[in-house]
Order: sequence, then C-alpha cells, then structure tokens
Amino acid sequence: MASPEEFEARVSALESQFRDLSDRVRHNEQDAAAARVLAGGADRDVTEIRGEIRDFRQATTSSFNAMREDLADLRRSTADGFTEIRGKFDAAAAGQQQIVGLLNRILSEQGDNAGGQ
Repeated sequence: MASPEEFEARVSALESQFRDLSDRVRHNEQDAAAARVLAGGADRDVTEIRGEIRDFRQATTSSFNAMREDLADLRRSTADGFTEIRGKFDAAAAGQQQIVGLLNRILSEQGDNAGGQ
C-alpha cells in the first residue's frame, strides 16, 4: 500500500489535473458559444446576400424585358415610319410622272403647232 504522503501527492496531482480539465472544458464551452454566434451571423449574412442577389436578378430581368419592349416598339415605329415615307415617295413619284406627262403633252402640242405654222 501507498503511504499517506504518496496518497496525498497523488490526490493533489489528480485535483490539479481536474482543475486543468475543468478550465479546458469551460474554455471549450466559451469557444463553442462564440462559434455558434459567428455561425448564426454568417447564416444571416448569407440569407441577406441571397435576398440581395435575388432582388438584383429580378431587377435586371425586369430592366432587360423593358428594354426589349422599347426596342420592339422602336422597331415597329421605324418600320411604320419607313412605310409612311415610302408612301409619300410613291405619291411624289406619281405626281412627278403626271407632271412629266403634262410637259410631254405641252411639248408635243407646241411641236405640232410649230410644224404646222
């Protein structure tokens, strides 16, 4: 059997190890609590960023759709404008053709009168 002094030294050593282990457990519990707080903050940050990305994507899609509609309206408007201008050119050409016909008739009549005099 061990002597009382050896027994007391062994108990003191065990008590010291127990205190060290208790301190480590307490520190580990504090570290775990801090890690949970950080993880919760990171989770909220990720959720917030996902929401911002979703909002940005929706805004971008809406912007592109509006731009597409504007371009389609512009294309229709341009096509309508060209059709209108083409109609005016056709009308002007028809008017000029009538003028040419009248001038030819006048010249023909003047030629007939000049030759008959």
